[in-house]
Amino acid sequence: MADNGKLEKVLILAFDTSEDAERGSKAEAKESFEALINPESYTLDYKVKTSDGQGQGTSGAQAKYEFTLPEELTFEFLFDNSGIIDGKPKKEGVQQDVDRLRKMLTGYQGKSHEPYHLKLVWGSLVFTGRTTELSLTHKMFNTDGQPIRSVAKVKFKKSIEEKKRARKEDKSSPDLTYKRTVKAGDTLPLLCYRAYGDTRYYLQVAQVNGLDNFRKLTPNTSILFPPISKKGADT
Repeated sequence: MADNGKLEKVLILAFDTSEDAERGSKAEAKESFEALINPESYTLDYKVKTSDGQGQGTSGAQAKYEFTLPEELTFEFLFDNSGIIDGKPKKEGVQQDVDRLRKMLTGYQGKSHEPYHLKLVWGSLVFTGRTTELSLTHKMFNTDGQPIRSVAKVKFKKSIEEKKRARKEDKSSPDLTYKRTVKAGDTLPLLCYRAYGDTRYYLQVAQVNGLDNFRKLTPNTSILFPPISKKGADT
């Protein structure tokens, strides 16, 4: 409940960039959507990526942590003009409202050349991310064949500003050392970006690993990513 006694509705705000979504308000949003009724529940998924690293001829191996995947949020939104919710049935269908939500969540935006970045707000829940899945189920229809009740099931994937992500993960901590297996197409700057959130450390990593030619990495070999001196990278 809101402080004024009015029931808060799920609100989705749309922005051009993730930075705008992190900081932006309803007044600054490009578009917004407020749920007709609040869902009964929502689901938050937390996952980590692991690899077993089992050697040939061994009976098993402990799963090894690789990285934490972005959390995912699943909601269901109900659109209903049958009157079962408010006692006021309407002849027109819900297709127009459903299409507006669909375009806001998944539509290509010409200015940013991608779909919107989103902020979902409901009470204490504030979730910024992108839509990864949208499933529409139409359940009731009027005499014109237009849906008068539809359910939109939406999955959002968490996004975070790059600078904030690097600070949160703190992968250059002096207490942490990383080892990565080279895959086809990997470059040392790319691997440094994944390890430290910055490509500039590739010369230091090359020196630590004794790499004479950092432009050509051999697939399936291991690269060590030790604690890095940021001062050395800036010089």
